[in-house]
Amino acid sequence: MPRPIKKKVKKRDIGSEDELRDTLHDFREKLRKKKKTVLVYSVIALSAVLVFGVIFFYQHTSEKDARALETRAYNSYYNLYQQRNLPNQERFQLALNLFQQAYSKRKSPRVLLYIASCYYELEKYDDALKTLNDFTKKYKTAKDLLPIAYRKTAAIQLIKHDKEAVLKTLDTLYKSGPVFQDYALIESGRILEQEGKTSEAAEKFRELAEKFPGSPFAEEAKAKLGEKKEG
Repeated sequence: MPRPIKKKVKKRDIGSEDELRDTLHDFREKLRKKKKTVLVYSVIALSAVLVFGVIFFYQHTSEKDARALETRAYNSYYNLYQQRNLPNQERFQLALNLFQQAYSKRKSPRVLLYIASCYYELEKYDDALKTLNDFTKKYKTAKDLLPIAYRKTAAIQLIKHDKEAVLKTLDTLYKSGPVFQDYALIESGRILEQEGKTSEAAEKFRELAEKFPGSPFAEEAKAKLGEKKEG
């Protein structure tokens, strides 16, 4: 009798199935990590947007408050639109408080200079000098305001009879630009003359008379030169 034909049973490729399973597992892991990464970046982006929004709102609010405080401070300093007239000491003290509040909300070189001026008007000269020194260090690029700061500094140093410091400040003022150069020359000449340095004083007066004939100090400089010639 013929032998029955046995069907060959194909063996399953176990290695291939394991590889497929591992591949699917790796794919799921990568997908899970990718979703997690996307979620993390989304949270970071949303947080950044919220932070920038808060900062923008705070800055906008602070600038608005600062402008309002500055306006009130200017009005008090110049005695404008006031409901009642205050004595000078009270008026400048009020202006000082308002300028300080405004400066705390928005750093402005002009406001800091007004703070120094308030101290000057209140005769708090040490505070004024400290504020002016802070101004000249922080705002070296404020070319239009620096001469004002130097002149105010020189005026306070004159009050304090610190002639050496005054001469240095006046020299810095002269070199800072054309604004107040005639003032720097006349004050330097006066101080040098008082100290008996007549030749150096004459140089200052001569430069003033020649370079700034329209200055309100020109006639004084010419008179000083005339006196020296007579002497």
